[in-house]
Amino acid sequence: MTTEHTPPYGQHVARVNTLPYGRDNMRKPRSSLTATNWIQAAFRALSEGGPQAIRAEAIARALKVSKGSFYWHFKDVPDLKRQMLDHWRDQATEAIISYVDGTGGSARERLQSLVNASTGGEAEAYGGVQVEAAIRDWGRYDPAVREALKSVDQRRLRYVADLFGECGFDANASRSNANLLYGALIGLEALSVHSPIERRQELTRLLGHLAPAP
Repeated sequence: MTTEHTPPYGQHVARVNTLPYGRDNMRKPRSSLTATNWIQAAFRALSEGGPQAIRAEAIARALKVSKGSFYWHFKDVPDLKRQMLDHWRDQATEAIISYVDGTGGSARERLQSLVNASTGGEAEAYGGVQVEAAIRDWGRYDPAVREALKSVDQRRLRYVADLFGECGFDANASRSNANLLYGALIGLEALSVHSPIERRQELTRLLGHLAPAP
């Protein structure tokens, strides 16, 4: 009779190379995509297909990567949406204001710099000129987006009104001019989706009527 030699539990057991559970211990995917790459792709999806197009699998397919890269950067799709709004607020408002303030010059010159920055090509990576219209449409269905829009609009209008105030306009005229210039930007962006419009040229012309250059 032969005796089968088996090691006692816990001794001489072959080690298996496994990773501990937990997101912090996940292997980083080989893809070099950053969170910003995913956010830009999510905005492109929003611009093309509306809020329902913000889905991890569909965005991964558009980026030609596996869905694992998504979960390295975001907990879930709601987390992606929160980061999208934070990114938009920072890059499409605060970063532009910082840039314009950094250009120096008179308030009138900064207003022109603001027009130039607002009509540049930076939005192409996010879906082009239609991205802000898509965000506004998204806000019709999502209270968090609606609140973000309200906050961003107020911040932008305050900044533009302050610049008009520095040009010598009183508070009422400054607010009115800010409403007209900002409203024109939003309207021209919406029109540009279907018709070729020189937004910078049109806004510069309007700015010339509101605050003629010295």
